[in-house]
Amino acid sequence: MQLIPRHDPYLAVRSAGGVTVAALRGELDLVLVRHLRPELDALVRESGALTVDIRRLTFCDATGLGLLAHCAVRTRQRGSCWRLVCDQPWILRLIRLTELDDVLSPEEVAPGEPAGEPVDGWPGEFPEGWDPGPSAGLPDLVAPHWDAADPLLSGPGGARPFR
Repeated sequence: MQLIPRHDPYLAVRSAGGVTVAALRGELDLVLVRHLRPELDALVRESGALTVDIRRLTFCDATGLGLLAHCAVRTRQRGSCWRLVCDQPWILRLIRLTELDDVLSPEEVAPGEPAGEPVDGWPGEFPEGWDPGPSAGLPDLVAPHWDAADPLLSGPGGARPFR
């Protein structure tokens, strides 16, 4: 199994014999989804079996779940095998609450257990100590804020009514 060369601090990929393991890390939100979607779409198209390891995520919102669901559905539509590896109770609970259990079919793996058979010492996750830093090249976004004294949603683009 060989590491696919890339310089992405949020995605590590190993592939051999049609089996691909993609390990994600960081905050799977709108910004990271936009960044990762082309890569994951390519993996879905090219893999005979795709395992997505999300044990190193620190946050996941609806757009992140949407990307995972998109990948799961497209992988199965191609007739390929899909696996989602997760050991974080808060993500598993989020999947249950959104009723995506059947779509994502998460597999609870014990912390530290590899996502698949380790090959050449690579367990399918990021090496310990690998820290890309807080922004790692992705743009910083300024979130709008709510001012209770003024019922306007204010943000970088100015204030507008919140409806």
